[in-house]
Amino acid sequence: MADLSPVPALSRSELLREIRARLPSAAPGTRFVAEGVLAEESRIDFVGVSPQGGIDLVLVGEEGGELTLVALGLAQRAWVEARYTDWLQLAPELGLRPGAGVGLVLLCPSFGPESRAAARALGEGAPRLVRYRFIRNGAGLETLLEPLDGRPAAAPSPAKPASSGFRTGLTDAMLNLSADERQAFE
Repeated sequence: MADLSPVPALSRSELLREIRARLPSAAPGTRFVAEGVLAEESRIDFVGVSPQGGIDLVLVGEEGGELTLVALGLAQRAWVEARYTDWLQLAPELGLRPGAGVGLVLLCPSFGPESRAAARALGEGAPRLVRYRFIRNGAGLETLLEPLDGRPAAAPSPAKPASSGFRTGLTDAMLNLSADERQAFE
């Protein structure tokens, strides 16, 4: 059996490369069209077109920066909203629809109570919060995304056995993990 272990922080370029591969599960149905878009003062990590014809912005934060990420996301969304009609005219091939709006997906290793409360306070305009983690699986790296706002990050998976403590349906017996090893993943 492969050796599973949590991975410490990745470099920014590695982080974005790993997240890029999993974007469809962070924003289901979104067609990603741009990366590293320069906004007013900083970059928007990923820009996509939602199934409804709106714009989806994805920002990736790092450990300890979740409150800053929420504020930056709101600023980036406001910047794009002010230019939405321009984007409709400049890139008609994207399939944007007037009035479809701008969605926001924020990815971070953790979102504390304050950052979750700040996001919830936005009501209908609340960003989708997704926690990411990386697990070393032998020589490979697995990227795990977990939505924190009640919206699914991907299509529902088949029912999992009731005896499982893991979202994957695997059991402690299947993984042969000690209590200390299991604690590292919770």
